[in-house]
Parts: sequence; structure tokens; C-alpha cells
Amino acid sequence: MLALLHTSPVHVPVFDALRDAAHPGLELRHHVDAGLLERARRDGPEAVAASVVAALTRAVAEGARAVLCTCSTIGGVAEAAAAGVGVPVLRVDRPMAAAAVAVGPRVLVLAALESTLAPTAALIEEEARRAERPVEVRTRLVEGAWSRFEAGDGEGYLRRIAEAADSVTGVDVIVLAQASMAPARESANVRVPVLASPAPGLAAGAAAARLGHSGPAVHTAG
Repeated sequence: MLALLHTSPVHVPVFDALRDAAHPGLELRHHVDAGLLERARRDGPEAVAASVVAALTRAVAEGARAVLCTCSTIGGVAEAAAAGVGVPVLRVDRPMAAAAVAVGPRVLVLAALESTLAPTAALIEEEARRAERPVEVRTRLVEGAWSRFEAGDGEGYLRRIAEAADSVTGVDVIVLAQASMAPARESANVRVPVLASPAPGLAAGAAAARLGHSGPAVHTAG
């Protein structure tokens, strides 16, 4: 069984649909705690470390063979806690970051939340060092998008993100920093690849749950 740690309930049907399409038979168990993101935005990701460990420990106690954290803001904190919980703990955006580095050196990170920009940029730079590839990471906050998300205006949220992607020039690849941004890829009209985290992240989580280890592309931080 693969447990997923979310900070918004909107991710539950997204990952269930991905499971049904690409990983039939995989058991998912969803743990949603919106308060983790609220506190991480206010006080910094490390402020929720103890709560993340508690959530991971609870998931393992319920039978998880691996845990996938779908929140980019606290993904690094979740990875760092892996050694103490006894199963692989993956951040959903690491496979996406590795794929971005493979595309080309000029990477633009789009995010709807400012708290996601720095962790995502740092992750891409880490994957570039691991792959021994050059990288130049730029970041851009999609102004006004998150307020639409919070208001329940999903269409407006994704429209803002697609418009931001369409305005980008001078890059090799665009990274959508948050899992909730993924559907914007469908309406973006941009000539460079636009990468999102849910599908590759779930694939890595499924492999970890089956094999009992995280594989070469996923690493824990200490």
C-alpha cells in the first residue's frame, strides 16, 4: 500500500485517477492535512517537521510500504524524516526535477505559492549536480492564481497558470511547481515542454511501494 500525504483534498481524485489509468491494483491511502501548508507558509517548512513525522508514522502504522508527499513546500521535510519511519518517503516533484534537468539547462519554475519557489529551485539544482549537468533556474510567481484556488475557482486558477506559461520565453523547459497546477498543461500553448509532478511522482511511489525501496532516482535527505 502506498500512502499519500496531501495538504489539500483536491489532490485525492487526481491521484486516484492516475492510479486507475496507470497503476491498476495499487492500493492508495490518502492523508490530508491542510494545516501543514498553512503553518509552513507562515513559519517555514521546518516548523512542521514534527507534525510531518507524526503523519508519516501514522501512515506506516496503517500498513504503508512507502509514502508520497504531494506538497512541494514540505516535500524536503518529508524526505528528511524517512530514516526515522522505516519506509521510503518520496517527494512528488523529484522525478519531475530530474526530467527537467535532462531537457536542458534553462529551467523556469512556475508556482502559485511563493513558499514553493525556493524548495523547487533547490531541488532542481540538486538534481543537476547529481546528473552533473549545468542548470540555470529562474522562478516566477503566478500572481493572483492562489487566491482563485482558495476561492474554489479551479478554472480561473488553471487559466492564470496557462497564461503565465504562454508568456514565457528564453527557456528550455517549464516546471509547474505544485501538483494542483498539472491540468494547466492541457491549455498551455507553449513550444517548450511543460512538466508536472503527479504522474511521474506516483510512478516513483508505486515502484517504492512494490519494491520496498526508493530506487536510484529518489533519495532521502539527512
